[in-house]
Amino acid sequence: MEKISRRTFIKDGLAGMAAIAVAGSVPGCTSIIKKENDFSANAKSAGKYDVVVIGGGPAGFIAAIAAAREGAKTALVEKYGFLGGMATAGFVAPLSVFAFKGDLVIGGIPWEFVQRLEKMGGAFIEWPKANVDFDVELYKLCTQRMVLEAGVDIFMHSSMIGCEKDANTIEKVFIHNKNGIESLEAKVFIDATGDGDLAYMSGVPMQPNTDNEIQPSSFCFIMSGIDTESKMMKRCLYHNGLTGPSQCMPIRKRLLEMQQAGEDIPDFGGPWFNNALRPGSAFVNITRHAADSCDNRNFTAAECQLREDIFKFTEILRREFKEFKNCYVSSSAPQAGIRESRRILGVHTVTGEEYMQALKYEDSISRGIHPIDMHANKGASQIRIDLTKPAYVPYRALITGDFPNLIVAGRCISTDRQALASLRVQASCMGTGQAAGIASAMSVKNQCAVQNIDTKNLVSRLKELGAVLD
Repeated sequence: MEKISRRTFIKDGLAGMAAIAVAGSVPGCTSIIKKENDFSANAKSAGKYDVVVIGGGPAGFIAAIAAAREGAKTALVEKYGFLGGMATAGFVAPLSVFAFKGDLVIGGIPWEFVQRLEKMGGAFIEWPKANVDFDVELYKLCTQRMVLEAGVDIFMHSSMIGCEKDANTIEKVFIHNKNGIESLEAKVFIDATGDGDLAYMSGVPMQPNTDNEIQPSSFCFIMSGIDTESKMMKRCLYHNGLTGPSQCMPIRKRLLEMQQAGEDIPDFGGPWFNNALRPGSAFVNITRHAADSCDNRNFTAAECQLREDIFKFTEILRREFKEFKNCYVSSSAPQAGIRESRRILGVHTVTGEEYMQALKYEDSISRGIHPIDMHANKGASQIRIDLTKPAYVPYRALITGDFPNLIVAGRCISTDRQALASLRVQASCMGTGQAAGIASAMSVKNQCAVQNIDTKNLVSRLKELGAVLD
């Protein structure tokens, strides 16, 4: 047996644990080191489960609900004190895209969540695309209620710091919180971390970055004191495809003019302003900076620069546009939004060509209709390709060939960069999360590897739940 942890360091103040770096096939790790104070010897068991989901974002909380409703004893691990991922931790708005020409593309538990949030007064659905504007705090409450109602055990304020496996079977994960180092055992694990953290720690091969590019991060925030009733803002606050470009073109034009005149204008995207369900306030997506979310130092430096840019753009908007003369930053997201990072090398890799052709697979388990949206690492440019019909995602993109009890969901599934540029959005992540949750419960029930579940039964069950797969 080998104990896996990606260069994990435990400070003396954390339960007296010594620093360790262990294991195996993960690049950059040393050979196995057994110490009296390693994870396995010192971690307290926090429970044994059928399914453990790592990450409580759009893919993760839906996966946990789906698995638990199918009868699997389920736990959900989340590093923040709330669920929702890029919606609530990144202020990425709206939730894109649930429908195509008024017909649902993502259904089932994800759409149930949207409808419940709407009934709580926390969502406004922008038809015909069914982009969903939301209230951050009610989103947190709605996810919490649905997860707890399903019977899921939630481990919040908990960071996954390692795992233990026998060959390629993951036996337990190690988490750290105020209780110290704890372990969670499971029959199946779902990696919904966005960055593929559990898969990477376990030695799963990742997609190669052949062009040495990565889409930039954006630090989103809520701005208040805006004249949201003005003609310009009414045109750009809603992303339904009916009121013009989603970018606020007058502001974009002015920022580009200022850059060309030699003024110190940071790189920017959009800008996009999104309905925050409160008069005078809007979600703002304008900052842009190259960042590697899997490198702590790089991401820290990028966030520091992006925070400076938030306030620089606020000053520019206040000075240049009458609609923003009284504006101010009322809240910034807990972290910068991430467009691209690790993706597994799965049994099948969804390519941009397959995706744009809407190739239907025998094991199609979810869909996507958001444009292929590739943001430049530098400057203000963006490649956008609108889809003519909803695309498909196969179950084989959620699994690898050699890891019998690991499924991934969300941004880290097996895609190339072009397909990722659409599938990274939250509705699509919820769709793959739903499939991962159902598949994990099937694997437990049938006592088989995740590669050996009956995919026809999986597709059938997803359709019964309301997934739109035809």
